[in-house]
Amino acid sequence: MSADMALPNTACLQYEALLEDYLHAGLSSTDAKRAEEHLSSCGACREALENARVGLRMFRAAAPEQVVPTAGFPRTVMARIRAAESDMTDDRAGFWQSLVTLGWRFAATAALALAVLVAYDAGHARRTQPSTMAIRPIQTTDFLLAAGPAQPPANRDEVLMMVAESNYGNN
Repeated sequence: MSADMALPNTACLQYEALLEDYLHAGLSSTDAKRAEEHLSSCGACREALENARVGLRMFRAAAPEQVVPTAGFPRTVMARIRAAESDMTDDRAGFWQSLVTLGWRFAATAALALAVLVAYDAGHARRTQPSTMAIRPIQTTDFLLAAGPAQPPANRDEVLMMVAESNYGNN
């Protein structure tokens, strides 16, 4: 079987037209011998030739006697079928290709943004952070205004005692 096959279970592309001419006995003796040699080694081409024979018999049974397909008829039909398949494949690829391209662009943008953030974080970690506490000398007024250690009141009575001691209740 040749590597030039387009689809599984079809004839080799280089022998397809030759097989149709072989079926109609329109080949020279050298071409006929070459086709017979290939048919002996290629099962797909043998199957395609048998399918063509069946198709020709069906065509002759369905068509009037005066209509006989010419030797170029199968080539023309196959060329039109391949062109239609190619058009359908191109249409499908055009739709999906735009989505694939959009996905790749999104992935590239996300990867670039991630790389920028990692680089920024790596550079930011190397810098020393300044201390946020301001150092100033302690003044005596700080002690006078500083409240004692703050503990939350444990019950309602302690809350009332705190209010009474601080004269917050007086206006």
